[in-house]
Amino acid sequence: MIIMKFGGTSLGTAQSIQNVFRIVRDRIDLDPVLVVSAHAGVTNSLAEIARTAPGGDADVSKIEDFHRRLLDGLDLPVDLLDEQLGEMADLVRGMTLVSEASPRVRDLLLSFGERCSTRLVAAYFNQQGMEAQAVDAFEVGLRTDGNFGRARPLADDGRIAENMSKIEGVPILTGFLGRDPDGNITTLGRNGSDFSAALFGNALDASEIQIWTDVDGVMTADPRLVESARQIPTMSFGEASELAYYGGKVLHPATILPAMEKSIPVRVLNTNNADNTGTVVLATYEESGAPVRAVVHKDDIHLINLVSPPMLQQHGFLAKVFGIAETHGVDVDLVATSEVSITMTADRADHLPSFCDELNQLGDVTVEPGHALICVVGQGIAHTHGIAAQVLSTLAEAGVHVRVISQGAIKVNIGLVINQADVHEAVNRLHSHFF
Repeated sequence: MIIMKFGGTSLGTAQSIQNVFRIVRDRIDLDPVLVVSAHAGVTNSLAEIARTAPGGDADVSKIEDFHRRLLDGLDLPVDLLDEQLGEMADLVRGMTLVSEASPRVRDLLLSFGERCSTRLVAAYFNQQGMEAQAVDAFEVGLRTDGNFGRARPLADDGRIAENMSKIEGVPILTGFLGRDPDGNITTLGRNGSDFSAALFGNALDASEIQIWTDVDGVMTADPRLVESARQIPTMSFGEASELAYYGGKVLHPATILPAMEKSIPVRVLNTNNADNTGTVVLATYEESGAPVRAVVHKDDIHLINLVSPPMLQQHGFLAKVFGIAETHGVDVDLVATSEVSITMTADRADHLPSFCDELNQLGDVTVEPGHALICVVGQGIAHTHGIAAQVLSTLAEAGVHVRVISQGAIKVNIGLVINQADVHEAVNRLHSHFF
């Protein structure tokens, strides 16, 4: 059995949905289970409505028209999604009446993207003669905590496999969605459908988890930034985890973790080039000899500096800092310390004010926006001398100022913080040097 996850761009038009059907049909002998995102652009539109509805702007007609055009283009009944679209419209009217969109209500609104796409895709598959069933992930046991917007999955006790065994035909599962202990629908964070696919792959002991996108696998750099970026045929879980977390656009950062637990290969494929073998992520693989596999970046990073002379020789100081970060939902990327100061990076500006307010109780805090994180990734870095020196000298020659540098003890990556304005130059220079 394989998991096949299809993202929004793979489901954005009637033609692309027809292409997805052909891809699945050609792999029907592998016993596929599908995980799908909302159609391209729908989640963004719903998020915008969640922002504007409390102020009275609650026009859902564009989303309704979009889905009905898709249905018509596939010769499906145009009223197929009337129940879901009606519930969505009722919810939005309620948001305008109370002039509020709580995180719980926002997640409920966002859920209609995936709930509509699963039903549309399943209907088209059945129309084409392939038995399929739309399944809401939370109905078969994907449970999460109540952290709306970035919910974390709760342990599976076998309920998912038991419930999935009762599904007839090809299951078409909602990505991105779960349910908390109180019965509320939750979301796993943007691009969380990849995470859903990995969670189902783990629960069902899949032989492979396939992430179908609009690119030929994982690349050595963002091809929108580096024209000479190349496809990476094979990489390790460790490398893929670093790439995903530090700015790789193809995989959700959490995708790798459930797969790692059971050593399930994760393969990234292109719906527009289905014959390409893509990139396969394995627990271990034979190294190619090249120490660096990719150069990735993450934009809009904030540097947070904490100066606190009392931290000198004080046990547990870092624990206090990270405890405050956890309380306010701030994910810290890199950390550099001295005897009296700590420098951290974070990318979620919405939670930084409250985080820094409490951090001020420990010392003087300054926040510097306008930075980016560059990460040079490759498990060959562990046993190749001088990679850090090459990175720094290449950036120095390009006139790029490095604010923070970090290399983990496992030496899978070298992370650097630079000014946002230098990203294009830095990534291209490093890619040219190593590839």
